[in-house]
Amino acid sequence: MLSLKGTWQRLIGETRTRILLLYALTMLAAVGIAVPIFRALLFHEVDQRVQADLQEELESFQSLYQDWDAATPETDEALEEFVKNFLETKTPEDDNYHIVILNGEFFRSSPRSLPEVIDSDSELMQQWATLRDATDGRVDTPNPSVGSVLYSTYVLETNNIPQGVFVVVHLTAGERTEAFASVYVFTKVAIGVVLLSFLLAWLTSQQLLKPVQSLALTARSISETDLSRRLEVKGTGELAELSSTFNAMMNRVQSAFESQRNFINDAGHELFTPLTIIQGHLEVMGDDPDDRTATLALVMDEIDRMSRVANDLLLLAQAEQPNFLQLETIHVADFTQEVFAKVSVLADRQWQLGSLGRGVMVGDRQRLTGAMLNLARNASQHTQPTDTIELGSTTLGSKVRFWVRDTGEGIAPADQFRIFDRFARAANTYRKSEGAGLGLAIVKTVVESHQGTIELVSQLGAGSTFTLVLPLDLPHQEARSES
Repeated sequence: MLSLKGTWQRLIGETRTRILLLYALTMLAAVGIAVPIFRALLFHEVDQRVQADLQEELESFQSLYQDWDAATPETDEALEEFVKNFLETKTPEDDNYHIVILNGEFFRSSPRSLPEVIDSDSELMQQWATLRDATDGRVDTPNPSVGSVLYSTYVLETNNIPQGVFVVVHLTAGERTEAFASVYVFTKVAIGVVLLSFLLAWLTSQQLLKPVQSLALTARSISETDLSRRLEVKGTGELAELSSTFNAMMNRVQSAFESQRNFINDAGHELFTPLTIIQGHLEVMGDDPDDRTATLALVMDEIDRMSRVANDLLLLAQAEQPNFLQLETIHVADFTQEVFAKVSVLADRQWQLGSLGRGVMVGDRQRLTGAMLNLARNASQHTQPTDTIELGSTTLGSKVRFWVRDTGEGIAPADQFRIFDRFARAANTYRKSEGAGLGLAIVKTVVESHQGTIELVSQLGAGSTFTLVLPLDLPHQEARSES
């Protein structure tokens, strides 16, 4: 019993069941609205057809009467004979009655037997007997076996004197019964179609929603140790797009996890090495003053290196904060000259100032200065005293370009795609720096924070050119006035 109850709760809780139940309820509501509309339209069509039949029978009698009146002497006996012949030869339609009233009294009808509502003593018969003009009418009765009474009349005249009335009557009970039967059949068919459609849709929707079920299973199977599971994309449409979007998201998540894991491993390694050096030298440090002085100098140097790594890591972490940039208006030419004055003392190289861009830009002066210093420091580490390092800028359209160009050893093509990663180092290259490989990663972070890009053109033995491509103005940002 509990298992059956749990199964029903699970089925009701499924999204496809809820969607299809909503669909079924909507369709049933539509059927509920359609049934009275269908009934009203059907009754209207029946009434229209009945009125047409009444009018046709009335016109048939009128035509015969006018022909008889033109060819026959107008006497009471001749009129009665004409009426008898008409009623005997003309059979009315189903539920129709032909009634003739002469001289204010019921004369004859076809069929002979009349329902109580229109018999010779009825109120309607008395009303028709007093008519002096042709008329159409409708009388609703509470009797379901009668329904409504529809009638059309024609006044019989002799020498322009009314002699009687011909009445064509229809009782709607039979037509209404047939109409109600049609409505009943329509309702049963409509409800049956809705329920059958619901059942078929519920069975087929499982296949349609299979990607969603696969998504849930895949999501449950994903853990920090296994991010490789992906959905199989089949066909087109929203569900296929959902699968593709999920796979793309998982690719980004896996990349982020791997990057974070590598980052933690590399950071731990970079910090563990100086700690090991410090610990080893302190353990073997003797009482000799010179030995102590040398050991303390080495320890302080390693501490400084750890401090630089920590500061670089902190800067990269701060890049995720909304207040990472402190924007202000910067004159491109003045900024280029200021940076050149700072970098030209980094190392003994052939420093050159290239072209100067015009105009102003919006950016973080301190962050951009740090990025340019990192590029210049990187260039000095891969060049010799006889090599040239050029720094310059140019403005083109809505972009400003800052570059650092050197004639040093260059970067192999295989390394050009990875040197901007954290802790990355170019393979098989001479490196004078004791840095942790975070400088270019910081440059990339600063440039992307300014909604810009960084370009690298390099050839082994011919040098490298790093170019920062930045927008002159940052949308949706406010700049501080330059002090």
